[in-house]
Amino acid sequence: MGLHVIVGAGPVGTATARLLVERGERVRLVSRRGTGPAHPGVERVAADATDAERLGALAEGAAALYNCANPPYHRWATDWPPLAAALLAAAERAGAVLATVGNLYGYGPVDAPMTEATPLRPNSVKGQVRARMWTDALDAHRAGRVRATEVRGGDYLGAGAQSVATLLVLPRVLAGRRAMAPADLDAPHSWTYVGDVARTLVAAAGDERGPGRAWHVPSPPPISLRALAVRTAALAGAPTPKLSRMPGPVLWLGGLFDPTAREMREVAYQFDRPFRLDSSAATGTFGIEPTPLDDVLTETVAALRHHRPRVVDGQPPR
Repeated sequence: MGLHVIVGAGPVGTATARLLVERGERVRLVSRRGTGPAHPGVERVAADATDAERLGALAEGAAALYNCANPPYHRWATDWPPLAAALLAAAERAGAVLATVGNLYGYGPVDAPMTEATPLRPNSVKGQVRARMWTDALDAHRAGRVRATEVRGGDYLGAGAQSVATLLVLPRVLAGRRAMAPADLDAPHSWTYVGDVARTLVAAAGDERGPGRAWHVPSPPPISLRALAVRTAALAGAPTPKLSRMPGPVLWLGGLFDPTAREMREVAYQFDRPFRLDSSAATGTFGIEPTPLDDVLTETVAALRHHRPRVVDGQPPR
């Protein structure tokens, strides 16, 4: 039984903690408020993960340090750099593998399916932040200071996932109401299950082939937002979805009052064209197959109905 330290108690951090506990590992979950799954095998610790000294002490003796944190969307440029630096320093001090949950922002606009070899050419502030985090970790890995890996997925589905689908579209589909999204509703798009993110993260951290590179989370074949809504409605017994594309000025105006809507402007390109993920490398290396989409949507529906997000005309649930 080894020690595994997870920073971040959101959907991926929680799924990672549960997966490791089920495998008989000792888990320490660090978050600002000490939240996380109430499981006897999970030690929940309230701490500021930007405090490198404190985090280093918490990670002492750990086999892996998992970066599952997610600062407020509108504060990435200010909150991520000190947090990423503290995680890197703590992993180096502990001799632990640093396994980070990344995303696809660093690639910028692309016209072909993204692979791990796709160059990092971010065209957004958030993309630049994520690309710099990985570049710093990879430089430290190549210098022999730490063993680092990163897993990247598409927009999330599953319990607790927050994406255009789970915030703007599916709650309204389940309520039988018209949904609007700032997207080409028929463009193929890659969606990733939070449980598969956890599986890939743990595999990349625990396999000697994992560190030194990034991995794409095994994800189902791309499917458009419209097709996703139609399939969800069918599984949930909801009426046929009514969808409309949100005009650009509506998103712009929403950003005047909502910081999340404001930040969505610079990454809206991801929904203006096909945005496809090639995850064959992780499947071929670790043997991880994506969870069937119907299973993912069934879990997503159950979670949305349990939490009953408030549906507001023209705005994401809050």
